[in-house]
Amino acid sequence: MASEANSSAGDGLKLPEIKFTKLFINGCFVDAVSGKTFESLDPRNGEVIANIAAGDKEDVDLAVKAAREAFDHGKWPRMSGSERGKIMMKYADLIEQYAEELAALECLDAGKLFFLNKMNDVPVASNLVRYYAGAADKIHGETLKLSGEFQGYTLREPIGVVGHIIPWNFPTIMFFFKVAPALAAGCTMLVKPAEQTPLTALYCAHLAKQAGIPDGVLNVVTGFGATAGAAISSHMDVDKVSFTGSTEVGRLVMEAAARSNLKSVSLELGGKSPVIICDDADIDMAVELARTAIFYNKAWMGEICVAGSRVYVQEGIYDEFVRKIAESCKSWIVGDPFSPHVHQGPQVDKKQFEKVLRYIDHGRREGATMLTGGKACGQKGFYIEPTIFTDVKESMLIAQDEIFGPVMSLMKFKTIEEAIERANDTRYGLAAGIVTKDINIANRLSRSIRAGIIWINCYLVFDNDCPFGGYKMSGFGRDNGMHALEKYLQVKSVVIPIYGSPWR
Repeated sequence: MASEANSSAGDGLKLPEIKFTKLFINGCFVDAVSGKTFESLDPRNGEVIANIAAGDKEDVDLAVKAAREAFDHGKWPRMSGSERGKIMMKYADLIEQYAEELAALECLDAGKLFFLNKMNDVPVASNLVRYYAGAADKIHGETLKLSGEFQGYTLREPIGVVGHIIPWNFPTIMFFFKVAPALAAGCTMLVKPAEQTPLTALYCAHLAKQAGIPDGVLNVVTGFGATAGAAISSHMDVDKVSFTGSTEVGRLVMEAAARSNLKSVSLELGGKSPVIICDDADIDMAVELARTAIFYNKAWMGEICVAGSRVYVQEGIYDEFVRKIAESCKSWIVGDPFSPHVHQGPQVDKKQFEKVLRYIDHGRREGATMLTGGKACGQKGFYIEPTIFTDVKESMLIAQDEIFGPVMSLMKFKTIEEAIERANDTRYGLAAGIVTKDINIANRLSRSIRAGIIWINCYLVFDNDCPFGGYKMSGFGRDNGMHALEKYLQVKSVVIPIYGSPWR
């Protein structure tokens, strides 16, 4: 494993200017009511990037008031879908226009690889907005066949004011996972980005204003989960909360929603996803897929809810697989995410960095064998070597808990029945990977594993039209696809008498 962990932003790249650090409420950047700020830190070195406005309950109240006014009396919900779509198309164009700046901000704030941000994350964001812009005028109800002399039909109406609480692992993509379908549905909203990664959300709020989205429709309140996030979840005038994050915090969101106004909730939570590699697999392809599923920076240093952190390899190819994946890690470069030569950047902050190292230490103490990695690297910043454990048992914490870091648990299985049982032996159910050349095995496994998305002979393949969400304690509700619109719509039935109709 090579390291460039102490390199600075090179290759002619210029660190981005931090233009927006205040809350965005009712179309304006404003200080927090308290005047308080918090530090946003660079995970490459732990240094302060900027001081960001620390929103609290009073600021959430102001943002909700603006969103409520925009929903109850503003033009956004009352526009035709095609009108909303035109503005959203302009929004998408602006995201694309400022792709380099957004990519650099995400690299600086979150430690994600710059070139992947620019080539993948920002284009995904702009394409999400275009997808839902095209869906905005395709929201319609049904004509109902009622008994008696009555006619019925349904309307699909925007749910109202939505609170989006998003995580730090994919700041730009997650912003638009939530915002794009809600805008298309005609909702108004406030977004609470993770305190670790506020910069791109504020920049995207600025672009929304430039695109012509009316004031009050999209608000951004930066701050902490225990204050700003809790205020959103418990607010009596928020109609819906969409949350992506940990299962533990998801519980708190549901509790707050239940104790307040019983607002609708959708949750995309943790995962401990299995990758099952069968004897007939192409081993070189399987090694690359398994490595990508957990270590590759597109999978965010293991900081992704669908990380393939439990890898089950059938006994016939297990030894060769172990040898090859260990060898593949030797050329893996961990370092400055602005460098195009780097495969893996830093963990997002010191807290996450220390949490991952604790799990690695726990794996050692529980008796797992360390095949690769296991240590921090570099003199500064939050970098961790790609770590693989063998001799892992299902009862071990490293096989049960979502670590959210570059840690793979590698295990051997004999039969397909055993693989199914062990893959499902988890409280989570977000994703799974299958590597086999046998279509019957692929079909059997994909129908037996309890998870929201199954990748066969591929991994981390997302698409605007492909719904994404979990089973069990990985949450409920779906992002992406037309299914995501349903979270932000209410169904209303309308019944009217019809007298003297020649047919019913």
